[in-house]
Amino acid sequence: MSQRTLLLLSQDNAHYQRLLQAARLPHLRILRADTPAEAESLIGEAHILLAEPARAKPLLAKANKLSWLQSSYAGVDVLLDSCCRRDYQLTNVRGIFGPLMSEYVFGQLLSLTRQLPRYREQQTQRIWQSHPYQGLKGKTLLILGTGSIGQHIAQTGRHFGMRVLGVSRSGHERAGFDEVYQLAALNRLLGQSDVVVSVLPATRETHHLFTRERFAHCKPQSILFNVGRGSAVHTQDLLDALAAGKLAHAVLDVFEQEPLPGDSPLWSTPNLTLTPHNSAYSFPEDVAQIFVRNYIRFLDGQPLDGRIDFDKGY
Repeated sequence: MSQRTLLLLSQDNAHYQRLLQAARLPHLRILRADTPAEAESLIGEAHILLAEPARAKPLLAKANKLSWLQSSYAGVDVLLDSCCRRDYQLTNVRGIFGPLMSEYVFGQLLSLTRQLPRYREQQTQRIWQSHPYQGLKGKTLLILGTGSIGQHIAQTGRHFGMRVLGVSRSGHERAGFDEVYQLAALNRLLGQSDVVVSVLPATRETHHLFTRERFAHCKPQSILFNVGRGSAVHTQDLLDALAAGKLAHAVLDVFEQEPLPGDSPLWSTPNLTLTPHNSAYSFPEDVAQIFVRNYIRFLDGQPLDGRIDFDKGY
């Protein structure tokens, strides 16, 4: 069997190189590009890329031998533009972010519902004062996206005694959900939901899913999380909804423009919590395991796990 050349295009190149060399994968030559100049000089040799999508995109036109790109991230939307080539297999990482996403969502949620920042402030002022709160038991959690991440968040919600609803393209039943609906039911579901979590990918159907009209259906005391893709939420409409009391709070880890500009009004919105797109990091150990399994499948001519449908966008 002929040798395959893998090119690493990641901020974690050295880590990936150590992990994959230790795996002793057959017929694999491993190269790494730590600078744009190195990437330009090596891209023509690569049959396979293990890459961050944004690093790979400008090089695709010169990747003459490319047959497979393994993204080190879950999100690959930058590679799905109509102008990008599609004559290769594109896979993303799945099944490893559920625990991390669940930690993020419920860490933020419990901090808000138990008013932990308020007590921290009181501690600095030596103030002994209790404030009323409600538990999560009996509350309704609505999750948009019922894949592995959504299912993990759903199971955590059920642990807290929450009623868990889901929205997906198909509306098919999924583990951890009490009920799953298609997108057409979203407005009705928002009126029932205390916590709304979007883990949706960036597709034509999800672009600006949350607009002024959508926020009008939310419960005024509800909390919105966006940990999927920033394009699902219309930024100005969200700001207007928060100011008007259409929902109580928003927690955003993803944004329409990243990095978020310093002059964005999101920074200073009182009932909004933001983090710099770090709710679930792609740990190299996890990604390398996925690559190793897929490489063996690749050599055997078997279907690859996590393969992206260019038309669907996921």
